[in-house]
Amino acid sequence: MKPASRLSLLKPSPIRAITDGTPQGAIPLGLGEPTWDLPEVGRRALLRAPGPCAYVPHVGLLDLRKAVAAFHGAHVDEVLITTGSQGALFSLFQAWVDPGTKVLVPDPGFVAYPALALMAGAEPVPYRLSADRFRLDADELIRVLEATPDVSVVILNLPSNPTGGGGSLEALKRVADACVARGVLLISDEVYRDLHFGTRCPSLRDVTDRGVVTSSVSKGWGAPGLRVGWAVGDPAWLLPARTVHGYAVTGTATPAQWAALALIEHSDTVLAEARAAVGARWEALAGALREELGQTVAPPDGTFYHFMALPEAAHADPVAFCLKLRDEAKVVLIPGLAFGEGGRRHARLSFAATPEQLREGVKRLAPYWKN
Repeated sequence: MKPASRLSLLKPSPIRAITDGTPQGAIPLGLGEPTWDLPEVGRRALLRAPGPCAYVPHVGLLDLRKAVAAFHGAHVDEVLITTGSQGALFSLFQAWVDPGTKVLVPDPGFVAYPALALMAGAEPVPYRLSADRFRLDADELIRVLEATPDVSVVILNLPSNPTGGGGSLEALKRVADACVARGVLLISDEVYRDLHFGTRCPSLRDVTDRGVVTSSVSKGWGAPGLRVGWAVGDPAWLLPARTVHGYAVTGTATPAQWAALALIEHSDTVLAEARAAVGARWEALAGALREELGQTVAPPDGTFYHFMALPEAAHADPVAFCLKLRDEAKVVLIPGLAFGEGGRRHARLSFAATPEQLREGVKRLAPYWKN
């Protein structure tokens, strides 16, 4: 027996390839997962979920859909609850991406986007982010869109994993208008939007109601293990995705939805506390980089990622360099090349780790930059 032929196009996640071999005692600056406690309101909701633990509608608990709709300024019919934002993206790709079409993905960008396109039988086509801190470059994206036939989906990630770069309202509006004119589904992955430094990144919903926004409680609400996400957009876009998601998982876990509802109902407090936690970790990282490497760095537009420039000697084989850091320095970073050719000269450092881990991690990294 052989696996399905479509799997021949897929490779294991390069992030997991690095992190799965982490030696004992290594500083984990690779995975993007919060190290602060799940907020108390979420923990309490998990314990007091009412009544039987029953199935829920494929579309999600009504109260949770109402809360998500209110958060995004949408109508409840525009909300589909999914198993994480990954469940939303998978369902949308399977519903709207025809085999043989093209999907425009950011470069550098989240590793799942090209894989989702390949699983749908499509070809991922990269568009570069700006040279100025890896932000959305409307001119570049529109140039690639106009030069590429048979585009079915364009995906944005604001702010970006792995770069932390955002985008202007004007750039977002131009991209949205171009996709509407071409009849292309525009998906905006905004899972990091509420972990911002200063001005919050604009949302796709600020410029159009013709695309779909995806998000989850994994990052801003600090609850990746709940696996609760959502898609927000025109019900016509969501209906076929709902069918896919229903056959894939039936529905998102009921207790997790109750906990997500509690977190979203307390968003003002929960998100402010999360930004404070991320801000403290950024200060620890920035201070360590200044002290150990003499680097003065600006915070990202959002996320908890620092896209760290690699030493010039590492540019030829950044994966080997990051493996050396993992095994010798015992610090886990993700090579930027894992996110596309545009990330070759960088590595993603997750400062979701504790302040103590960040200071010790940079101390261990410093000799490899200095030498």
